[in-house]
Amino acid sequence: MRKARAVLVSTVVVLGAFLTIGAAPAQADRLAGVFRYESECERIGTQGVHQNWWNDYDCEWEERYRYYFLYA
Repeated sequence: MRKARAVLVSTVVVLGAFLTIGAAPAQADRLAGVFRYESECERIGTQGVHQNWWNDYDCEWEERYRYYFLYA
């Protein structure tokens, strides 16, 4: 019984690790800011590129929150 439980626990841990690793994209964008206006989001995104804070950015409107989210 102990061996069966040990094998089952090991299997679950390994399976969980594989699912976690496979779920995240290789180059995930991080949230860099939340803005009320698109112009402000674009301005900060461009400033971040010029300051070498990030290589690229994306301003996305989230209707349910009614804000622009800056991902870099």
